[in-house]
Amino acid sequence: MTRRVLVVDDDDAIREVAQMALELVAGWKVELAASGEEALEISAADPPDAVLLDVMMPSMDGPAVFARLQADPRTHGVPVVLLTAKVQPAERRRWDGLGVAGVLTKPFDPLRLAEDVAQLLGWEE
Repeated sequence: MTRRVLVVDDDDAIREVAQMALELVAGWKVELAASGEEALEISAADPPDAVLLDVMMPSMDGPAVFARLQADPRTHGVPVVLLTAKVQPAERRRWDGLGVAGVLTKPFDPLRLAEDVAQLLGWEE
């Protein structure tokens, strides 16, 4: 089964590297969103199997997007993995308290990204 993952990040380079890593290494179908608003539209129209979501974005940050995904019955069950450059213990506790599937730090290793996401989501084949 081919997994569908939505990568949400305001940085073009991060989106491109994540897309290539997930498609080439894992064979997953990857959709891209440059903003929280775009991510919500894509997810509501056709919910992905998972969302990789940047924490720090202009206008709507990752935790706000996650809250909106959780509030929508169409996307409530979609697992979300946060991507962040901030790894302070207090922030980690805050994100763990949100109920996300996991947190990955940037910069990430493109060759390990699919494996790390699969492990967090229990997608081990």
